[in-house]
Amino acid sequence: MRPLAEFPSEARRGVRALLCDLDDTLTSNGRLSAAAYVALEALQRAGFRVVPVTGRPAGWCDQIARLWPVDAVVGENGAFYFRYDHAARRMLRRYADDETTRAAHREKLAAIGARIISTVPGCALAADQRYRETDLAIDWCEDVPRLPAEAVERIAALMREAGLTAKVSSIHVNGWIGAYDKLAMTKMLFQERFATDINARKDEFVFAGDSPNDAPLFGFFPNSVGVANVRAFAGQLAAEPAYVTQAASGAGFCELAEFLFKDR
Repeated sequence: MRPLAEFPSEARRGVRALLCDLDDTLTSNGRLSAAAYVALEALQRAGFRVVPVTGRPAGWCDQIARLWPVDAVVGENGAFYFRYDHAARRMLRRYADDETTRAAHREKLAAIGARIISTVPGCALAADQRYRETDLAIDWCEDVPRLPAEAVERIAALMREAGLTAKVSSIHVNGWIGAYDKLAMTKMLFQERFATDINARKDEFVFAGDSPNDAPLFGFFPNSVGVANVRAFAGQLAAEPAYVTQAASGAGFCELAEFLFKDR
């Protein structure tokens, strides 16, 4: 994980799209600052494709796609993408699974969630669980006192024992049924909506993130960037970002945005 200043100028000038995690990458201490929001808008106005790639629920993603200065949003760790067509005033939704499958999975996830909460003291269903369509989110530090690392890993292990894919974020442990992830759905979005083969043009993308569930994108994109708080997960990342900002969370995102504006 090299300092952002070592990101080569030639590579920076070739960037056409910015993908970013939401919690503790774009936000700081659970809030979206005016500066971070302005940075999103400035990036889009400068011609970058801007796409949040998050573990947050469908209910949030509908609002983000409609109202934020973004081109689309990938949500629930890759379960879907939403893109709002402002000209047609129509939401375009694409899911990894059909509605019948999602409904069946929700019943199973509810039972698994109840079992985890009764087994691991101090954890809770995430406050945004009721707005989710595809996954189970267990809160380990957002609205509950921070749990130790051993408890967080226990939650993830219980999910895996129940047959779920489990990923740890900076606030939740997310579990879902299926093999999809953030990267697979991001590729689908760009192929279907922007006629872009990410595999062939990955050098034109920057991904910014902060936690273990961002590892598939850190590993795939050569120009991946972690905001400074990613260092808290040292040794827990399946793949690390190539570069790291000096500032943490939303301030780190603003630092990255300013960096991308150089030479343009």
